[in-house]
Amino acid sequence: MPDPGSWIHRTRELAFIPPLNPDNLYGHLVATAVPGVEEWHDGAYRRTLALPGGPGIVVLPPPVGTSVLATLHLTDPADEDVAAHLARRILDLDADPDAVDAVLRADDVLRPLVDAGPGRRVPGNPDPDEFAVRAVLGQQVSTAAARTHAARLVTAHGTPVPEPVPGSAGSSLTHLFPSAHQLTAVTDDELGMPASRKRTLRGLVAALADGTVDLHADLATARRELGALRGIGPWTVDSVAMRALGDPDAFLPADLGIRVAARDLGLPDRDRDLVARSEMWRPYRAYATQYLWSALDHAVNTMPR
Repeated sequence: MPDPGSWIHRTRELAFIPPLNPDNLYGHLVATAVPGVEEWHDGAYRRTLALPGGPGIVVLPPPVGTSVLATLHLTDPADEDVAAHLARRILDLDADPDAVDAVLRADDVLRPLVDAGPGRRVPGNPDPDEFAVRAVLGQQVSTAAARTHAARLVTAHGTPVPEPVPGSAGSSLTHLFPSAHQLTAVTDDELGMPASRKRTLRGLVAALADGTVDLHADLATARRELGALRGIGPWTVDSVAMRALGDPDAFLPADLGIRVAARDLGLPDRDRDLVARSEMWRPYRAYATQYLWSALDHAVNTMPR
C-alpha cells in the first residue's frame, strides 16, 4: 500500500446533461453534512471517501457549463476511477433531466416548480451502509440533531485520514465515516437517543457487518433485507433507496416536509392519498420529491455562496 501520508492529486472533468440546478443538490449535501466527514470549504463541497486503496477526499465545486471540475486527493493512484465514479454518484450526474422534467411537467401542480428551477438532481451518498446508519440517526429528529449524533460516532469510531489533509487551512475534514464493523463497538452510553432507536441502530450495524443485509445487492434485494429489520420502516427504506441506492422512483409520503409541501400546494397530505396521486410521477418520484421540497423555506434548498 502507498505511504498514507503521501497524497496524490488528480483533476477530473465530470460531464453531465444540462440543465443542472445546483441549489438543492449542494444545499442538501451541505445542510446535512456530517462534521469531520463533509464540509463546504473554499467554495466547494468536500468529503472523505473510503476507497479500495486507502482514504481519499473529493472536492466538488459548483458546475460550470456542462461539467463539474472535480479534484481528487488520493492515497493510491489506482483509486482515481473509483473516486470519480463516486463523485458522479454524489452529484447524480448521470441523470437525464430532459426525461425527468418532461414527466413531472405533465402534472399541473409540479409544472411551476419544474419551470422555476429545472434540472434538480437527487443528492447522493457514496456508501449505502453509511447512509443507512445516517437515516436511522435521523429518524424523527431534526437535521441538526442527526448531524450531532453522526459526528459523535465519527469522532469515536471513524478512521482518521492522513495528515496533512489537502486544503487543510480552515478545513474540518478529519475522518472516514465508520464502517458497520467499526460501529458494532458502539455502546448504549454513546447514543443519546431513545432505547428503541438504539436497538434499531445496533440491529442495523450488526446486519450490515455480518451480511444479513447487503445494500450492494440488487435494488429489490437490498430493499427487502433492509425493510425486514426491526425499527426500519418505509421512510428509512425509501430514504436509503433514494439517496444511496440510485432508485429514481423512491418516494417519501410520510416525510414531514413532503406533507407540508403537499398541503401548501393543494395535494393530498394523507400518505395513502398522496401515494395514489404520485402514480403520474413514475418512474421519477425521487425527483418529484426534490421539487416538492423546493416549495419549502429550508436550508436544503440553498447552495452556500
